[in-house]
Amino acid sequence: MKGEIIAIGDELTSGRIFNTTSGFAARHLFDAGYEIYAMHTIGDTPELIGEALRRAINRVDFVIVTGGLGTTDDDLTNEAVSVALNRPTMPNLEILSQIRSHLNKISGNPVSPLEKLAWLPKGAEALNPKSRMAGYQLVHDSKPVFFLPGIPSQMEHLMLEYVLPRLTIWYSDPTREVRQKMLRVFNMNEIDVNEKIAALKLDHSVKIGYYPVFPELHITLTTRGKNSDECDILITQTANAITSSLGNVIYGQNQETLEIIVGRLLTEKKMTIAVAESCTGGLVSHRLTKVPGSSAYYLGGVTSYANSMKSRFLGIKTELLQKHGAVSKEIAEAMAKGILASSGADLSLSITGIAGPDGGTAEKPIGTVYMGLAAADKTYVQLHHFEGTREQIQEISAGTGLDMVRRYLLNLI
Repeated sequence: MKGEIIAIGDELTSGRIFNTTSGFAARHLFDAGYEIYAMHTIGDTPELIGEALRRAINRVDFVIVTGGLGTTDDDLTNEAVSVALNRPTMPNLEILSQIRSHLNKISGNPVSPLEKLAWLPKGAEALNPKSRMAGYQLVHDSKPVFFLPGIPSQMEHLMLEYVLPRLTIWYSDPTREVRQKMLRVFNMNEIDVNEKIAALKLDHSVKIGYYPVFPELHITLTTRGKNSDECDILITQTANAITSSLGNVIYGQNQETLEIIVGRLLTEKKMTIAVAESCTGGLVSHRLTKVPGSSAYYLGGVTSYANSMKSRFLGIKTELLQKHGAVSKEIAEAMAKGILASSGADLSLSITGIAGPDGGTAEKPIGTVYMGLAAADKTYVQLHHFEGTREQIQEISAGTGLDMVRRYLLNLI
């Protein structure tokens, strides 16, 4: 089944607010087995809203609209829907009663702009009338159309609790199964991955998608059929063939992040880790501690931006810093050894580099990053040259550092 997503709001088209609701909807719809035909972002213009809505209804099986359901003058979605679909707005008595009851409790005045939330296009069914958040469903030309608030937390709640379950019932087909799997790739670009997979003799009933999610690449496998066992076999065979071809650049599947994989490996080996960071500003530690239960293997870290911090908390001699500079093989190695000694961890990771936009030289341009990995018996140091914005260099540095730890724990380095 194909759907279309329309996000409404001048704050989106002006760039003042990033559109996260469409991405959230698309991701969860895809995971549920639906295809997204198109995604649009349009301003608070009734004519554009109506045009986009009519076009979507004519070409897909369902539509999801976010934004423009509030109480202010620029929230025009309901009025646009009313005109475009010839459905005059009418008061939803249950919502109106709740609004007035709430107003009586807090002000004693039953008249308020909040009443705008109760006026919905004819035929609209509120997703949760007892809630204070807007959101409703229309059935037009025998197709479900969902209208959700633009506030991300509210939209996400209604999407998960109401929209997805209703779509499942609406388009339930017990004779058709959907199977999906996502393979996560780090340290191989999309072109090389595509060439390797294209050379394989894979079953064409499995659809393969490539989705760059910086700094990673996600490969999605999707198949549909009437036999669940057959779908499972096809997905497994395809995933195994791709994994065999790409090797250890595939680090995980589905929702497994690098930090989850690293945490799992550390737990299995009963090892602990500590981190010394400079240019990544604590990003590696942040990612490690996002994982529940990380206190079992993550001992702590030092974000040593200044040379004085490197000397004081990592035990690096001033002479070494002066001789080689903070961004060097020698300092990366000293940082890794320093945090290993002071923390008592089994393993340590260090990162020092130039994230930009300033600070680069001909000898050490922006994107120069050294990473150190220390254990009781050995120390490794890697030099990388990354490109991109400051944030991108920080992000790929953190990911590469975690991948370095993963490879060490798998005896790949």
